[in-house]
Amino acid sequence: MKIAIGSDKSGFSAKEAVKAYLTEAGAAFDDLGATDLEHVRPYYQVASEVAPKVRDGIYDRAILICGTGAGMSIVANKFKGVHAVACESVYSAKMARAINNANVLCMGGWIVGPEMAVEMVKTFLATDWCQDLEDWRAENMRKFAAQVQAIEDGVYGG
Repeated sequence: MKIAIGSDKSGFSAKEAVKAYLTEAGAAFDDLGATDLEHVRPYYQVASEVAPKVRDGIYDRAILICGTGAGMSIVANKFKGVHAVACESVYSAKMARAINNANVLCMGGWIVGPEMAVEMVKTFLATDWCQDLEDWRAENMRKFAAQVQAIEDGVYGG
């Protein structure tokens, strides 16, 4: 799995903790955000650079961290095929994958500390779509996904 990660200034310390974890875990990732606190870009620039690369399959998943996670999520979701969810807990990160098949985890550096961010990333990356769901719920998620895809195709063109 190839992962992109990026942050603005508000998410920088959480991003650095996540990068340390990913490095230790031997994950393939690229940092497309701020590399230090002197050369930071706003959340909308980072998200608009990362999201098309997820859309185009260059990255399988992405992790975006700003102040609340909301800004990165809003911008990333402007791109067809990108399903970004702002999460504030390990449980919400798991459900974003299991239920929503999210491919971008957004977090808030003002909301979750670096240690929590790492735990959320571990869970997000380890969870598959429909994992641990009852059969009836998994079947519904697959049906809903087709309906969401039809909506997306209608908005962006098939």
